[in-house]
Amino acid sequence: MLSSVCVLVGPAAQANGQTEAERYAVMGQKALAEGQFAEARNNYEQLAKLQPGIAEVHATLALIHFRLREYENAVSEVRSAQRLNPSLPRLTSLMGLSLAEMGQFSDAVPRLEKGFKYTPEPEVRRMCGLQLLRAYTGLGRDADAVTTSLELNKLYPDDPEVIYNTGRIYGNIAFNMMGKLHDKAPNSVWMWQAQGTSDEGQKEYDSAINDYNHILTLEPEHQGIHYRLGRVYLARFEQSHKADDREAAKREFVSEFGVDPANGDATYELAQMNADENKLDDARRQFEGVAARFPDFEQALVGLGGVYLESKMAGMAVAPLERATKLDPADEVAWYRLAQAERAVGNREAALKADETFRTLHAAGNSANKPGAAEDVTPQVLGPLAQR
Repeated sequence: MLSSVCVLVGPAAQANGQTEAERYAVMGQKALAEGQFAEARNNYEQLAKLQPGIAEVHATLALIHFRLREYENAVSEVRSAQRLNPSLPRLTSLMGLSLAEMGQFSDAVPRLEKGFKYTPEPEVRRMCGLQLLRAYTGLGRDADAVTTSLELNKLYPDDPEVIYNTGRIYGNIAFNMMGKLHDKAPNSVWMWQAQGTSDEGQKEYDSAINDYNHILTLEPEHQGIHYRLGRVYLARFEQSHKADDREAAKREFVSEFGVDPANGDATYELAQMNADENKLDDARRQFEGVAARFPDFEQALVGLGGVYLESKMAGMAVAPLERATKLDPADEVAWYRLAQAERAVGNREAALKADETFRTLHAAGNSANKPGAAEDVTPQVLGPLAQR
C-alpha cells in the first residue's frame, strides 16, 4: 500500500561493519519484502538501538508502525528521522497520513495537502487525497472536500475506493443541501422540483407528474418544468406504450416554448419524435436549428446525421457526425453512423476506420446506447441491424 515510502537501510547503515546490525538489517528487509510487518518491526527496533543516528532506519520503522496501525509510534519515528535528516523524502506524507489516522486533522491537513500536490508516487498521492477528504470533512471544510474529490476523480477515474469516497462527499453535501431546502422553504417550487427529480429518478412517474404539475400551479412561468413533464411522459410511454403518454409529451415540449422559446432540449425531443415517426423533413429542420444554435450539442449532431442518412443525404451527414465523434469519442452511435455516411459517399478508408472504432467501443460495452436514469435528453440509439 505504501511501499514507495519505504526507505531501506543501505551502505550507510552497514559502514561500521557491525555484524549484529547487518544481521538485523537483512532480516528486517526480508520480513518487509514478505509482508511480515511485526517481525520487521522487531528487527528494526533492534537495529535502531544499535544505530540510533541513521535517519533511514527510523523512517523505515515509521512505515512499519504505520502498516501495523501503530500511528503514535509512526509519528514518533518520523520525527526522529526528520531530526536526523530533514531532507529525507516522503516523510511529510507519512506524517500527515499518521496524524489523520489519529484524528489530528488540523495538523495533518498541511502535510497531506503537500503530499497530494507534490508527491510523484501515484499510490502515495492517492492515499493523501483520500485522507484529505476525511480530514476536510472532519473540519467542516466541505468546499475543499469537493475540490479534492473532483481532482481525485480526474487522477483515478476507475479506482473503486476513490469512486466510493468521492461519491459519499457529493452525496452528503447534496443530502445536507436538500435538508436545508426542506427546512427553509418546504413549499417552494425548488422543494417540489427536488421531489420531482427524485421521483423521476426512481421511475415513480405518476408522482413525478404530480410534483411538476404542482410547480406550475405555484409558478406557471417556471422554465424547464414543461420540458421535464415531457421527459416523464416519454419515460412512462416506454413502460406503458400508451399513445396518450407520447402525445402528452409532445404537448409539454411545445408548451415549454411558451416559457422558454430558445429551449434546445425541447426542440431536440420534438425532432427525435418526428424522426421516429418518419417525418424526416420536420425532424431535419428541427435538428438543423438546434445544431446551428448549439454547435456542441453532441446528441443533436448525431440525430441530424441519422436523419440525413435516412433522407439519402449521406454527403451532408459526414460533417455533423465527424464533429460528434470529436465531442464524444466514446459515442458508438456517432461512429456507426459516420461509418455508414463515409461508406455511402465512397470514402472507403474513412468508413473502415470509423467502423473499426465502432466495433471496438461496442465490444467493450462503452456505449452511448445505454441511457441512465439521469439523462437530460433522449439518447440516440443503434438500430437492430447495428447490434447484430
